[in-house]
Amino acid sequence: MNPATTVEDPADGATAREDDGAAAEVRELGEQPLAGLMRRRGLTRHALVAASPRPITHKLVKRAETGRRLTPHSKALVVAAFNAAAGGDCLSEKDLFSY
Repeated sequence: MNPATTVEDPADGATAREDDGAAAEVRELGEQPLAGLMRRRGLTRHALVAASPRPITHKLVKRAETGRRLTPHSKALVVAAFNAAAGGDCLSEKDLFSY
């Protein structure tokens, strides 16, 4: 096995994973709009976990806030949890994530 290397782009702070011969995939995309909306509304990670209609973890919410690339299913879970915690708002994935 060939070890993968992690490369950080100094321009935007994004972190990419580089495998031998493969194109770099950006995994860390910086703070997401979700984090700012949570701060403005006074919501914590625990508030999203507690309000979520489906089971999610604090770790998932942290990854969503910090810009770790999530699967479409995970993003949908976070959107549903945010909307439930925010009192039934109808924000979409495009409102909470920049990717």
